[in-house]
Amino acid sequence: MLTAKKLSKKVFTGNSELTILDDISFQLESGRSLAILGESGSGKTTLLGILAGLDSPSQGSVEINQTSLFELSEEERAYLRKETIGFIFQSFQLISGLTALENVMMPLELRGDNKAREKAREMLTKVGLGARLEHYTNQLSGGEQQRVAIARAFVTQPKLLFADEPTGNLDTATGEKIIQLMFALNEELNTTLVLVTHDTHLAGLCQESLTLNGGKIISSRTAQVQNNESR
Repeated sequence: MLTAKKLSKKVFTGNSELTILDDISFQLESGRSLAILGESGSGKTTLLGILAGLDSPSQGSVEINQTSLFELSEEERAYLRKETIGFIFQSFQLISGLTALENVMMPLELRGDNKAREKAREMLTKVGLGARLEHYTNQLSGGEQQRVAIARAFVTQPKLLFADEPTGNLDTATGEKIIQLMFALNEELNTTLVLVTHDTHLAGLCQESLTLNGGKIISSRTAQVQNNESR
């Protein structure tokens, strides 16, 4: 589902060159979950942006479902994101002038889905917000806002989901509920998940992980998947 080959990102600051990412390569199979770990400044958020086609590498390539991302035009990348990718952000990124229902309807409406309202209502009910459909974002708690963001991300049933510190703005108890919800939906819909986090507990729930330091992969982990006979 996702392949990164020799990704590097360098920027010029004054007379010097700063290397943000250095020779990042990995593969992630469909339906798997990957955590990208690292301290602040390690390059993990930059890597996520490049994997999603929101930023461009200085060199290297990204393939999503065997499509080479940076051989596409910006318009074609935007279309691929709309059709294939979902996003969950630390800061929720909800539209304040819209209700919870309208926020979740938006990606469906952009696709021209004539069942947008019905599907959005169903997904919000699934994340426990069936009674909050007509509430605006400023009428919702942080945990409820993140539930809306999760509903919006999953409502299009994306093949690939990127999450950037999805529990970073939440207290521990609320964050744990959000984690459980996110992984339950991920398993139900068989979405491929790429998660940026500094939370080792959250990373441990993913099947695979990469740890970055100074823009390089310093360690990686691949979980052994049990077959049904061994469970």
